[in-house]
Amino acid sequence: MQRAALLDAARSLLSEGGTEALTFPALAERTGLARSSVYEYFRSRAAVVEQLCEVDFPVWAAEVESAMAAAEGAEAKVEAYVRRQLALVGDRRHRAVVAISASELDAGAREKIRAAHGGLVAMIGAALAELGHEEPRLAAMLLQGVVDAAVRRIELGAAEDPTAITDAAVTMVLRGVRG
Repeated sequence: MQRAALLDAARSLLSEGGTEALTFPALAERTGLARSSVYEYFRSRAAVVEQLCEVDFPVWAAEVESAMAAAEGAEAKVEAYVRRQLALVGDRRHRAVVAISASELDAGAREKIRAAHGGLVAMIGAALAELGHEEPRLAAMLLQGVVDAAVRRIELGAAEDPTAITDAAVTMVLRGVRG
C-alpha cells in the first residue's frame, strides 16, 4: 500500500510540476512518510520512474488496444488508435508519462519507455499491413510521430482546441495510411 501511495504521489508531482517536482522530500511530504522511508521503497528517482513505466504504460496500452478492438476495419482501428491516445492526454497517468518521457533518465528507464512505445507501434502494425503498407513497422513509427506531435500540442495548451488537434491528427494519419 505504501508503494502504491508513493507511485500515486509521484504521478501527481510529475503531472503538476514535471520531473523537477519529483523529489524524495516531496514524495515523503505527499505520503506522510519520513524521507528515509521513501528510500526503503525506491533507491533513486529513476527507480520511481521505472516503476511508473511498468505500472502505467500497460494500462494506457490496454485502453488503446481496447478501443482498437471495438473498431471494425483497418481504417477504423487506425482512427481509434489515434483518438484514444489523444483522449488520454488529460489523464493524470498520461501527464506523468509525458513528463517522464521528456526527462533525463538512466538507460534502464529509457529502455522501459522505448519498449512500451514499441508495444504501441506493434499494436497498429497489423492494421497498417491490412491497408497494404509494405513496411507497416515504419509506417507505424511515423504514425506514432504524428500522435506524439499532437500530444505535445495539446499538452502545451495550444491555441487550437484539443478536439481540433485530434481531428487534424486523425485526418493527417488517415490520408497518410491510405497512401
